[in-house]
Amino acid sequence: MTRIVVIGAGPAGLAAAASASQAGADVTVVDEGERPGGQFWRHHPDFTDPRLQHQLGRFVSLQQALGSVRMLSSASVWRVEAGTPLRVHVLVGPVDAPQRRGETLEADAVVLATGAHDRVLPVPGWTLPGVTSAGAVQALAKRDGIALGTRTVVAGAGPFLLPVAQSVALLGGEVAEVVEAVSARTLLAGWGRNPWELGAAAGKAGELGSYVGTLLKHRTPYRLGSAVTRIHGTSSVEAVTVQRIDANWRPIAGTERTVECDAVALGHGFTPRLEAAVQFGCAITADRFVQVDGQQLTSIPGVHAAGEITGIGGADAALAEGAIAGLAAAGVPEADLRYREPLRARRRMHAFAERLKTHGIRSGWTSWLDDETVVCRCESVTRGTIVEYAEASARGMRLATRAGLGPCQGRTCGRSVEDIIGASESRFDRRPVLSSVRIGELAAHRASTPNTTAEGESA
Repeated sequence: MTRIVVIGAGPAGLAAAASASQAGADVTVVDEGERPGGQFWRHHPDFTDPRLQHQLGRFVSLQQALGSVRMLSSASVWRVEAGTPLRVHVLVGPVDAPQRRGETLEADAVVLATGAHDRVLPVPGWTLPGVTSAGAVQALAKRDGIALGTRTVVAGAGPFLLPVAQSVALLGGEVAEVVEAVSARTLLAGWGRNPWELGAAAGKAGELGSYVGTLLKHRTPYRLGSAVTRIHGTSSVEAVTVQRIDANWRPIAGTERTVECDAVALGHGFTPRLEAAVQFGCAITADRFVQVDGQQLTSIPGVHAAGEITGIGGADAALAEGAIAGLAAAGVPEADLRYREPLRARRRMHAFAERLKTHGIRSGWTSWLDDETVVCRCESVTRGTIVEYAEASARGMRLATRAGLGPCQGRTCGRSVEDIIGASESRFDRRPVLSSVRIGELAAHRASTPNTTAEGESA
């Protein structure tokens, strides 16, 4: 019997586990969450508001399909090894518990479904209490039924801003504004291109209608081509500056407005969690996703990948990719009819995912920072300090400032540091300094310590 380890219990991981188990494989799922579901189906056993959840029926059916699958929840993956067999080293138990149990899982195949986390661009004042990521706001709503504040500004880029705003409104909070960086012209050009390709993803229209309906009901302003360029307050958030930005996301002088609020949710897209993939040695694409073939197989024999680590596409794409990865990992031949439906779903959802690039971050965002803006929150490193030391060398900057070397290991600041260095006018070597891939390499070198990485689904 084929032994399969699935890392991550979000949509991609659960779909992989279900399809592999039904194909006769011996499956173990490892996830750092207390309950399966990942970020998309985040919930509390005593609180599940159906208004805040999507595709709950699919979640229930996946759980029922797991059958004899072994589920290791509250489990952190701290090391993985390629070879025959593949090995996954885990610590099981709450993160802060003194008696966590170590276990090494041997497998014939591994499915990486580690998901992604929010990317939040630094803004002057973003370290004030009351500022958090859009994903954290969604998590509070889904899991605990709590709105972040009484009057919230939701800002950043991408469709994810809409369900976040809806969650706040449904829980009784006021959304002062939704601030989207992409302009109306760019939005129309990106989403209006080849509209027939989106016909197969018609189910998304219903979700969009629900979000728009909530905004209209509560008369929530939706500002396009704008950004929160400063957050004001003394001991906590009191207001934000909303400013028009150009096509490259540079603030346009004279367009500043002040919006009073006590909470800010920031979300500028997502960054894949690549630590396990990098440690396995999987090839990474130029845009920093795990490279896979038609059966979701990576460059490492026996290691498959599915979901947001192969490209940001949402839960529907993750479900399709997970199902394909599970079948392939279980050794099901490509000609098998069980591939037919997930292959169709993957094809149509990839067409939808292509449109998400419309909301991609533009380089001009760094111009809304001042030298006192904290970029690396773990080590309290400011934009001015990064630019000053980066003029010498990338290595010198890391050693002098420790930017990206704190507890989060660059997950929050890594790409922002790169953008800031790239935008500076210094003449030092501008190779990527703190990318997710480089941070993953650091984690791989430190794999002998049990607190190196913690993998989980954030689809």
